Order: sequence, then structure tokens, then C-alpha cells
Amino acid sequence: MDDFGLMTPAQTSKKPDWRHDDAETLCSVRFSPGPFGVAILGAIGATVICFTPVYAATTVIPSTSFSSYSVFETFWAYLYPWGSDHNGSARMVGNSSDHIHIVLASSTLSLIATPTSNAVPPSSTANPKPAIHYASGAIHAKSQITVTSANGYTISGEFSAPTNFGTWPAFFNGWPPETDIGEWKGTANNWFNTFNTSSIVKSTLVSWPTDLSFHALKAVLTAESNNADVKIDFYMDNILRTTQYGQGFVGKPLWLIINLQMEGSAGSPGPSGTTTYKVRNLMMTRTGS
Repeated sequence: MDDFGLMTPAQTSKKPDWRHDDAETLCSVRFSPGPFGVAILGAIGATVICFTPVYAATTVIPSTSFSSYSVFETFWAYLYPWGSDHNGSARMVGNSSDHIHIVLASSTLSLIATPTSNAVPPSSTANPKPAIHYASGAIHAKSQITVTSANGYTISGEFSAPTNFGTWPAFFNGWPPETDIGEWKGTANNWFNTFNTSSIVKSTLVSWPTDLSFHALKAVLTAESNNADVKIDFYMDNILRTTQYGQGFVGKPLWLIINLQMEGSAGSPGPSGTTTYKVRNLMMTRTGS
């Protein structure tokens, strides 16, 4: 190009000559030869092409995270983020040297609840402080989920969940706020939930087989255009079952938790024997910048 903004025919065969870059749009201008064998900047024959870039998904938790305890401990931590107790009658037990209730085998996570007596302390330290009747397992991801206008998350896995009266397994993001991708409350239903507050809750129940076969669950979390709310698409066995919205969820860090709680919302008394909850092929990816 010379001092007058002219390009020779040879120059017009090059790749786009001008590019605009920002977080949302990429644009290119391509010039075609005009009269006298030259292309004139801004003249007829200049084509502008703009597009929104597509970012590859980043794997936050790989599907192999349950392949061994060493790999597991790279991505997961034992118990709840806040400790061993929650709102049911099971106290979570486990660490890097105690795998009685948090077991890995054949790339599958098993959380195992067994009845216990003479727990110390005898009641949960979390509200509503029920008596402790079980020892069980819980884990949480080391990476929190924070949906923004620039990125979203997809969380998926396969689950073999008990549905017996008094069993309360779950797979959720929170708290607060909270979304339940999987929650079973002692019946043959999975609850897809979004808690905007403890009392403002959207729930959708989907039938769940009672034969302990594995079924796939997935949640896709993306920011709404108001840059405040999060849209959550819930899938079971690759079929979209419901869409819910988390008000004000954008920018809120969420814990990803898998736990086998007992009694509480699932009813009591719970089982007198061992209860097992299994998860495999769990994966979390982040899209966006």
C-alpha cells in the first residue's frame, strides 16, 4: 500500500489486510482490485467479514478423575467444603488414608453409608441438628463453578442412585445459591432443583429406575443476557427434561458436591443395612474465555 492508500494487485492476493479484535467479535476487510489494477481503501470492492469466535471447551474435571486415589485427589477433596456434617443423619467420614466410606474401584466412585451408634457428638453440627445414625461419604471438587458473561459450564456423569425410603444421595452445586443436578429423597424420582433462596425453589421431578442401573445426568449453566441470572438446562439420559433459572447466580462461586446423606428429607427410619451410591464418567468443562 502506498501513501495514498492504494494496493497493488499482488497485495490483494494476501490474507485479510485489516483485523479488529475484541472479546466478542473478529472482523476482516478483504480488498478486490478496482479500476486501473489497484484496490482503494474504502472503495467499492472492499468486503468486511465479522464473526464471533468459538472457544474450545476447557476440561476442569476429566472423566478419569475416579481412576485412582492419586488422580482423584488432584481434582477432589474429602467431605463437604465446610466439614463432616449437614442436614441429614449421616456424618461424613474419609480422608487420604481412610477409604471405608469413599471407595474407588474400576473408575467408579462408591459412597457407602452404614448405621452407627454412639456418635460423638451425637447430633449434627448443622441445622436442623438431627441425631447421627449413619457414617457415610461425601466429596467436593477443588475447583469452584463461577458462571460469568464470558464463560459457562457443563457438568455430566452417570449415576446409580438408591431410592429406598430414608436414603438421600445428591449431586449438587452450592450452597448458597444451589442447583441440584441429582437429588433422590427415598422415592423413585430424581429432583432437578434451583434454590434462589432457601424458600424460593423451582423443582422438577423425573422418574428414576429403582434397579440401581446407571443413568446419565447433565446440567449446562450459561449466563443470561442481563448478566445477572444463570440459565440451567437439565438433562437425563441425553434428553432435555427442564430449564430453570438461578436469579443473581452470575459471578457466584458454587461448590460441586457429591454426597450420600440419610434420612432428613428422605424420611425416617432409614435402612438398617449398608447403602451404596455410585458415580462414574463424571466430567466438568468450561466454555468461553
